[in-house]
Amino acid sequence: MNSTLKKELPIIGIVLMPFAYLAFIWNTLPEKVPTHWNYKGEVDHWGDKFSLIGLLFMLPVLMYVLLLVAPKIDPKKRIALMGGKFYQLKFFLVLCMSLLALYIIFITKNQSFSSPNFIYIIIGILFLVLGNYFKVIQPNYFIGIRTPWTLENQEVWKLTHAFAGKLWVIGGLVIMLGGLIFENHFFSIIFISMVVILAIVPMAYSYVKFKELEKRM
Repeated sequence: MNSTLKKELPIIGIVLMPFAYLAFIWNTLPEKVPTHWNYKGEVDHWGDKFSLIGLLFMLPVLMYVLLLVAPKIDPKKRIALMGGKFYQLKFFLVLCMSLLALYIIFITKNQSFSSPNFIYIIIGILFLVLGNYFKVIQPNYFIGIRTPWTLENQEVWKLTHAFAGKLWVIGGLVIMLGGLIFENHFFSIIFISMVVILAIVPMAYSYVKFKELEKRM
């Protein structure tokens, strides 16, 4: 067996888990299933059960394909410099997407949001994992805080990701704890605020650092 394929088999297995679960419960699903819930956890949209197959391709499959292709089409070949760290990152990201897909299929089958905050916990883990890997991500066009200023200057990239890594780890922990402690309809507002902060603050930080370095030159 090809060594590369052998290495990818555990991740491929993770990608296939939601498909196996969906196939197992397929005959027990009604023709119309809930496909969207509002912030209170109430179903506000229904669709054909075949739409669940598309959901699986949009979550673990798409994530895996993007991370599989990214190192090959990276023009500066910087992702490859991460070595085993990139494989670990790919493993965790695909695992989170598969768990999210499994949970959505589960609540769709039961036509209720039995524990809606579980999604917040998974997203919190995503931020936590990414934050831990930010310090080893090399400048590239696919992963990380990709602003005109980080892509222009390698030092800005390094400083921004050191800062953003700490911020995302803290933010991920806050989201995870909030998902465990607070009710869904209350925490949804906090969650949206946290995501905006985690997205905007590192971008603003990269601009500030770029201007600081520009003045020194």
